[in-house]
Amino acid sequence: MIQETIVTTINAQGMAHIAPMGVHVVQNQFVILPFKPAQTLSNLLETKTAVINYCDDVRVFAGCLTGRRDWPLRAAEQLSGWYLADALAHAELVLERVEDDEVRPKLFCRAIHTANHKPFQGFNRGQYAVLEAAILVSRLGRLPWEKIVSELDYLRIGLEKTAGDREWQAWGWLIELIEQHRPAEVQP
Repeated sequence: MIQETIVTTINAQGMAHIAPMGVHVVQNQFVILPFKPAQTLSNLLETKTAVINYCDDVRVFAGCLTGRRDWPLRAAEQLSGWYLADALAHAELVLERVEDDEVRPKLFCRAIHTANHKPFQGFNRGQYAVLEAAILVSRLGRLPWEKIVSELDYLRIGLEKTAGDREWQAWGWLIELIEQHRPAEVQP
């Protein structure tokens, strides 16, 4: 199973890095697969720790992908690191082993502490649309432009039916970035 989360890591100097990431859950392990090069990868290899944040504010996902990474943090409870102040829950992880790969190494982690902060009220289709659009943004340059456009057209249906202000703001950030990557041959 893959959970769409926000991963927070720190470097050796304690500086936090926030990144949206699909984390694989396999039995009692969390498998983080950052692409090379990535700050999350460097930090995790350097400090051997990470925090997974379960968050329903899709602006954090969209914001991290569009250069908006200044989200309020709180100190982790069992390790050096941080979790999102607005997280519904978080899990503090330690790195147990690495399977290296030229493109996307597998980092196997174990939770040493979990905490629930607020109840999960469920996602609306607008939140889902933003999450899926954020995944498309993370693959700009890897997916054909036509695929991106067709996926966005479909996602907009759910967005228009259910989105609130937060979802529209996040969507706008993502669309602005996507438009900057529009190929010259398909400019309006």
